[in-house]
Amino acid sequence: MPLFWQRLACVALGGALGSCLRWLVSEWAAVRWGTGYPVGTTIVNLVGSFVFGVLWASGGPSGLSPLMRALLLSGVLGGFTTFSSFMFDTTYLQAAGRSGLALTNLALQNVVGLLLMVVGSGLGRALSAS
Repeated sequence: MPLFWQRLACVALGGALGSCLRWLVSEWAAVRWGTGYPVGTTIVNLVGSFVFGVLWASGGPSGLSPLMRALLLSGVLGGFTTFSSFMFDTTYLQAAGRSGLALTNLALQNVVGLLLMVVGSGLGRALSAS
């Protein structure tokens, strides 16, 4: 089977797994903290940013095989993180007159997500050096 089709299969398999994990985390968060704020979406975006940083920096673009990159980065993490849901949740909060929470959602996920990507990258580099 050509590499293209193998990679596509990895993305599909990983995407299904990541989407199921996202759904499970969102359901768990809704039960635990309610639905007044999109805690589940926040958790998956922040955790996804961190894990992506760790995997990218520890394996690097040349350290992970094309199939592992497809499976883990594009597939699992692509299905797990929920930027489109994040945008919907933010818009929904704004439309519901909860502008403060909408701005909190934007700031928390973007700023903290970026910081966690940097921290995860540092951890990944440290792991690959040892």
